Amino acid sequence: MLLSNLIHPEISAVCAAAGHHSTILIADGNYPALNKRGPNAKLVSLNLSPGLVSCDQVLKALLSAIPVEAAMTMQTEADGPYALDGDPPVWEEYRKSFKDAGSSVELQPLEKWSFYDHVITDDHVLTIQTGDQQRYANLLLTLGVRMDG
Repeated sequence: MLLSNLIHPEISAVCAAAGHHSTILIADGNYPALNKRGPNAKLVSLNLSPGLVSCDQVLKALLSAIPVEAAMTMQTEADGPYALDGDPPVWEEYRKSFKDAGSSVELQPLEKWSFYDHVITDDHVLTIQTGDQQRYANLLLTLGVRMDG
């Protein structure tokens, strides 16, 4: 029986095998998860239906089990159909989740194509596809190290 909030067997196995600097993508429901991932990355689909599960729910489970040293988001667009004025609401959810987990990690927005370039590397070990429909909800986590003693 596991004590963390992360109980998914495949996700737990990848996290256990991953090391420092490995990356995990929490992908929203619109992310092209099949073709925008690293060559070593496992794809786990948790997109049950629109909105289920959310990226923030996945983040909270992961933060209960792994150390995270960096978090990158996809930069919002300034114009066009997906433009937003300011940060997307989901980013505030992420900030709260990091804070509640005792983490000082800050979100690092990257331009869309640069974000994809950061995902499709050898260090990318896992994509967790969600059903989250919020714009700009993709979150790329970089694993840190255990700091026991």
